[in-house]
Amino acid sequence: MKAVLEEIKPVVEEVFQHLHTHPEISWKEVETTNYLKELLESEEFEVQAFADSTGLVVTVGSREPCIGLRTDIDALWQEVDGKYQANHSCGHDAHMTLAVGVLLTLKKLGIPEKGRLKVIFQPAEEKGTGALSFVEKGIVDDIDFLYGVHLRPFQEIGHGYASPAIMHGSAKMVKGSIHGTDAHGARSHEGQNAIEVMALLVQAIHSIQINPMVPHSAKLTMFQAGGESANIIPGNAVFSIDMRAQTNGVMDKLFAQVIKAMQAVAEMAGVKISYEVVAEIAAAEVDDTAVEIMGQAIAETVGEEFLVPPIITPGGEDFHFYTLKRPSVKATMLGLGCDLAPGLHHPAMTFNQDSLIIGIEILARTVQRTFEHLEQGK
Repeated sequence: MKAVLEEIKPVVEEVFQHLHTHPEISWKEVETTNYLKELLESEEFEVQAFADSTGLVVTVGSREPCIGLRTDIDALWQEVDGKYQANHSCGHDAHMTLAVGVLLTLKKLGIPEKGRLKVIFQPAEEKGTGALSFVEKGIVDDIDFLYGVHLRPFQEIGHGYASPAIMHGSAKMVKGSIHGTDAHGARSHEGQNAIEVMALLVQAIHSIQINPMVPHSAKLTMFQAGGESANIIPGNAVFSIDMRAQTNGVMDKLFAQVIKAMQAVAEMAGVKISYEVVAEIAAAEVDDTAVEIMGQAIAETVGEEFLVPPIITPGGEDFHFYTLKRPSVKATMLGLGCDLAPGLHHPAMTFNQDSLIIGIEILARTVQRTFEHLEQGK
């Protein structure tokens, strides 16, 4: 495998440079999709694109079982050097490059000999909706094992180290509105004060009690009420709530308690409070066998001393919707150390690009070992 990796290294570097310098935001990854499609078709891969969506799927082989590898393809929209623009500061350019590298490597090695490999280039991870859209398309319905990858910041692990699982947390964002009646500043009894309603809601949310052994939080992140006239008591307001939990079960309880708090405050204050969930991410639910196989691949690639335990992080990843919505899929995500700094989503994020070849080898070995595991289990 080492000789093959050395052979494809110039292509890997070229692919990364193109993707890094041509970022596109969620659901607008049109040129990214076209570039990947043309590149992979030129390598004679079977590529499936979609008329109603960006992203694509590459399938190698036609038999069972099916192993999947998923990468995200969108960039962030953020301020870079005083200008707002699309920017690959979350490593998705590297993730795409890794997936391409795995395809090229396994093609040269003749893998799979039996079974089928499906590589998923998924849009809109940053919106938390891309995985759900691919679930609806049935893309993972036939997959037995599914693997993902994410670069890790230096605060977690350094270059050369790798983890066989990333234990992402769950996230849910709610936008809400308080519907009351404005009143004159001298006649507060004729209306409802949305600011005071929000104060009650803040206290109600702070009073929520859930198992303290599982990290979780709920907090107001935006509140707007009133205008320029200081003698008007605002009856209406808008707000947002950010919720985090390390497990999906605790998130369900937390969300239920937040809704209960909104209902109680609305009744107490005599107003209506409406809300909608605008974004949500599932917590990681990894498969022990998938983690074991990936751990073996890491040890074979970089050595046992560079294999680290699963990484626990409060950040979110929509990759985990695949297992939440399709429990039959056995999955885990590679945490790839690469001296990423200053941090994920920082506009000037950089990482050690030598990690690309390391990541390709780990993922290629993981796919190879998974086919061997499934063959032995027959």
